Amino acid sequence: MDKNTVIGLLLMAAVFFGFMWLSPRQTPSEDSGTEEATEMSAQVANTIDSLTSVEREWLVKNIIDHGETVVLRDSTRASRLNDGVVNLVAVGDSVTGTVTIAGETLDWRDICRADLKKMTVQQQRKAVEAVRAASLSMGRYGKFAKFLSGKDSVINIENDVLKLQFSAKSGTVTRAELKNYYTEFTPDESKERKDKVVIFEGATNSFDFQLPLPQGVSTSELYFTPSMPNDSTVLMSLPLGKDAYWGLEYTLPKGDSYVVGIRVVQKNLAGIIESNNRNLGVNWHQDLIRQEKGKMFEERNSALYYKFAGGDVENLSENKSEKEERKAKVRWIGFKNQFFSSVLIADRPFNTADFQTAIIKDRPYFLKSLDAQAVVNDYNWNTEVPAQFSLFIGPNLYPLLSSLDKQTVADEDLNLTKLIPLGWSVFRWINTGVVIPLFNFLGSFIHNYGIIILVMTILIKLVLFPLTYKSYKSQAKMRILAPDIKAINEKYPGNENAMVRQQKTMALYNKAGANPMSGCLPMLLQMPILFAIFTFFPSAIELRGESFLWVKDLSAPDAIISWSGNIPLVTEYFGNHISLFCLLMTVVNILYTRVNMQNSPGQMPGMKWMMYLMPVFFMVFFNNYAAGLSYYYFLSLLITIAQTYAFRFIIKEEDVRRTMAENAKKPKKKSGWMAKMEEMQRRQQQMIREQQKAKRR
Repeated sequence: MDKNTVIGLLLMAAVFFGFMWLSPRQTPSEDSGTEEATEMSAQVANTIDSLTSVEREWLVKNIIDHGETVVLRDSTRASRLNDGVVNLVAVGDSVTGTVTIAGETLDWRDICRADLKKMTVQQQRKAVEAVRAASLSMGRYGKFAKFLSGKDSVINIENDVLKLQFSAKSGTVTRAELKNYYTEFTPDESKERKDKVVIFEGATNSFDFQLPLPQGVSTSELYFTPSMPNDSTVLMSLPLGKDAYWGLEYTLPKGDSYVVGIRVVQKNLAGIIESNNRNLGVNWHQDLIRQEKGKMFEERNSALYYKFAGGDVENLSENKSEKEERKAKVRWIGFKNQFFSSVLIADRPFNTADFQTAIIKDRPYFLKSLDAQAVVNDYNWNTEVPAQFSLFIGPNLYPLLSSLDKQTVADEDLNLTKLIPLGWSVFRWINTGVVIPLFNFLGSFIHNYGIIILVMTILIKLVLFPLTYKSYKSQAKMRILAPDIKAINEKYPGNENAMVRQQKTMALYNKAGANPMSGCLPMLLQMPILFAIFTFFPSAIELRGESFLWVKDLSAPDAIISWSGNIPLVTEYFGNHISLFCLLMTVVNILYTRVNMQNSPGQMPGMKWMMYLMPVFFMVFFNNYAAGLSYYYFLSLLITIAQTYAFRFIIKEEDVRRTMAENAKKPKKKSGWMAKMEEMQRRQQQMIREQQKAKRR
């Protein structure tokens, strides 16, 4: 190594050590900070948000197409998007304006440049997200996008029977209260004061229209401007420009009307709204609120009902969850509770409708969840009133429901009385033609419904008296003939003499002028009335909350003993209580069975215990039914027993025997029934002879 090489190496070493000595030294904490700064820079790069080129184009287009037209200071016409947070103005292809994040107003140009000297990373990202959401909403909702935000408020209107609350958010009825009815379901039994019946409230009911726009807009998402043109009308409007609006107008007439008129109203929208969609959708959901003490029976009488236009009324199952799709035209849709209903009636029938019902098991204050989605077509944006509806919210009172045809927008018989279950055709006819008019007539001057049921029972028994008398007289004849029939049976025993025994018995009946069927026929003729009454009392809202003697509510069981807990089978069929009127009815029914068996001798011994078992079976069945029904049957059985003893006093067996003896002397013409019986016997004898001949061969 030469001298120059050594000198060069020394100079290089001196420079290196000098550089190291003069360079500023960093502590460990400073090194760590440098690493954190480097990491933060990487995070900033990853969290900075911005609109894509396509999103920028859509933002400009949406503001121009759907924004509010404004005139700038230099007289330039522009379009503005202002939803309270995003305030942007589009002129040509450029967008300017501000975005407010957490109370701080940021310039849109600074947001696009991601100028972190004027905002934080989080503010920048949230601002871009807000603009993106505003653009998407405007693209979907069009002119209605500005109503997605606002301030909620409520308006109340009422008449003598109905009190309604409307909400600016959704523009619909959010609470309905019946002023003349009180709820019978009180979880707190110690509570003395009962609350008014609330059909729905808050989230338990949602009702919205799907506006016929390309993307579909739900009114439940919009904030309306409420106003009251008069003290009976509420207008929920969406102002879309100068003297242009879309809205919902509700009218509740003064007095005792339960019908709310609903009109879809619009003005000067032909040049503002452009849509080829002609279908107005209606979505309705309601959770039925419990109103009665007995959940099982109330649930059994709650369902979703609907009527076909010009057709019949049908309903989904009361006992299970169910879903149906109806393509035929539907005139009205009803959400029915045991004693109250809310029914939506369309002036033009719904073209299609989907229905769904589900039993609510985990919420003790509710019964069922009901849903309906329907469509009205031929919506016209040029018409000031493109659609009308009537909304009934009230009691299932037969005279009221039968009178609603004149109070609604429909032009046909609505058959709303079908909301009241009054039995099949024959039983329903008896209820509507006899029982209900009689019940209402008595109620016009008797104010105690226990007395009304008593008087009605007596009147019905008087009407049925001729049939009852004839039945008892026939039983008396059969009782007198019982020894003779027994003698015939003993004289011709065995199956081989069955035909002869029957012939002799028929001859005895014919000679004495007795007919074994004459006692059954009057009883059969009374059965339709008994079944009609069976369907009437549990459905009569007039009995609801009416007290009598120890009964606090004639429409509910009159429990004198109750217990908590669920006993398998017992709770399901019998309930967790014992009803006093049902118990009294059972005791009287057993007494009636004994009296009736005394009047009908010759019954099979094995049938006696079955006859006594039937009243016990009826007790299990009726224990959950209305006290008014058990009270009626209790009275009816008592009167029947009294009639039986009265007949025994009036109808002497000696007189019946004398009459039968006189009839036996007269030449008798065979009745049609006797002739048929003899013809049947003749054919049976011929068949037996042919069978015997075949065996001999």
